[in-house]
Amino acid sequence: MNKDEIELLGEQVEMLMAERTNLLKVVGAAAIFIAHSDPEKMSDEAVIAADELSEGLNALSEETLQDALASVRGV
Repeated sequence: MNKDEIELLGEQVEMLMAERTNLLKVVGAAAIFIAHSDPEKMSDEAVIAADELSEGLNALSEETLQDALASVRGV
């Protein structure tokens, strides 16, 4: 691997880490939103979307979900 390839790889890793940070914030905010949502007050479409979101959150590893919550709570 030459110097240019190493530099490009480093830039790509930095870009991926920044993207992970943004995604963790979105996931953390979504988890808190779902936890405080009241399905009784939501439209049918919102309940369906909340269910899908909840399934996605539940599919995450415990570590990822904890990282996401920490990124929103500033822990």
